[in-house]
Amino acid sequence: MTDWVVLTNFAVSIVGFVISGIGIFIALIAGFDEKRQKNFFVQFFIIIALYAIATFVTNLSTDFLGEGYVTLSKIGLFCESLFSSMLMPITLVYILTRAGVNWKKRPSLYIAATMWFIYFVLLIITQFTDVIYYFTPDNVYHRGELYPILLVPPVLLMLSNILALFFVRNRLSKRLRNAFLVFLIIPLACMVIQMALYGVLLIVLGTTVSALLMLLLVIRDQVDKMMSQANENLRLNSKIAVLQMRPHFIYNTMTSIYCMIEKEPEKAQQVTLDFTSYLRQNFTAIVKEEPIPFKEELEHTRAYLAVEQTRFEDDLIVEFDTPHIAFRLPPLTLQPIVENSVKYGVNPELDPLVIKVITRKAENGSEVIVEDTGAGFGKEDNNEPHTALKNIRERLDIMCNGTLKISPRENGGTVVTIFIPKD
Repeated sequence: MTDWVVLTNFAVSIVGFVISGIGIFIALIAGFDEKRQKNFFVQFFIIIALYAIATFVTNLSTDFLGEGYVTLSKIGLFCESLFSSMLMPITLVYILTRAGVNWKKRPSLYIAATMWFIYFVLLIITQFTDVIYYFTPDNVYHRGELYPILLVPPVLLMLSNILALFFVRNRLSKRLRNAFLVFLIIPLACMVIQMALYGVLLIVLGTTVSALLMLLLVIRDQVDKMMSQANENLRLNSKIAVLQMRPHFIYNTMTSIYCMIEKEPEKAQQVTLDFTSYLRQNFTAIVKEEPIPFKEELEHTRAYLAVEQTRFEDDLIVEFDTPHIAFRLPPLTLQPIVENSVKYGVNPELDPLVIKVITRKAENGSEVIVEDTGAGFGKEDNNEPHTALKNIRERLDIMCNGTLKISPRENGGTVVTIFIPKD
């Protein structure tokens, strides 16, 4: 065997071991939703590490130690063949498990188990005959006349896995299907090529690289699911927030309207329209799952503040400076902020609460600023205003990559700044 082939095989063995170590590390720190997924990949890459070690031992024995180490070469090659063959049956079990089917009752598993058992028997037979492969007394490896027979079971193993993946494809996400296909097809292709290119350990490199790619794709699929669940949770939180409107706010508004009907009927009509607009915008927000035009959120906020101004009269002063409205933001973003300002800022015994809503076009996006002259609130995590603002901050981040900043106002009160990027 030429020197470049020897060095290449050593390099492949070392790279395979390093990749398997990386795979074990990633599997240990990855946030899998099920412990058995973590266990699978840890065990999976441990087997690959043992496979790479056995390959290294075989190469060391045949290419450097030479004569007198035939037994070591046989042991190394036997372990190398055994460990590599173990990857396919456990991968099949994992595929069926992720598909949510009872793998114990799938015919493909029994076919795979049969193929693996036949392969194992052939490996045992090989230790006592020269017809499949053998080592000469000077520790040189040779393929026998019936060597292709040894490759039939592993090829059938791979094909049975591909067939099983085809039948459960509709139960898996597109990324998971691609992950399993990568691991099944690349080693199969490397095995076919290696049959023609005698001496180069392509199968080792193909197996380790495809295994790492499979792990990364599975983790990416896991992250996508977590993000999707987070979006769903935020959407449900928004709906719950709408459905849990403060009972005393509705009661006070209806009472105010009742008192105005006789003395100030026109004002009562206007408050009824504002309150109706507020309710309509609130319930419309339930079905909104994408950012909405700022104009809609501004109308919602104006309707809410119009109702509150009727109740508090001179104790609540509202100023709007919103020339820039050509942007979108998550529903129920601005209105809950001003609601917090009113709820915790209006006090008949103190000066009137002034709320300013300002919009302006920034260099890389749009800003919405809400200033109030209230007493502000503390920084405790369990403070109620913080809970509402935390929900808004999370929706901004996930839905439009926006940010929310809270800071004290220079002359007392609070400033809430929302930033929406251009895209």
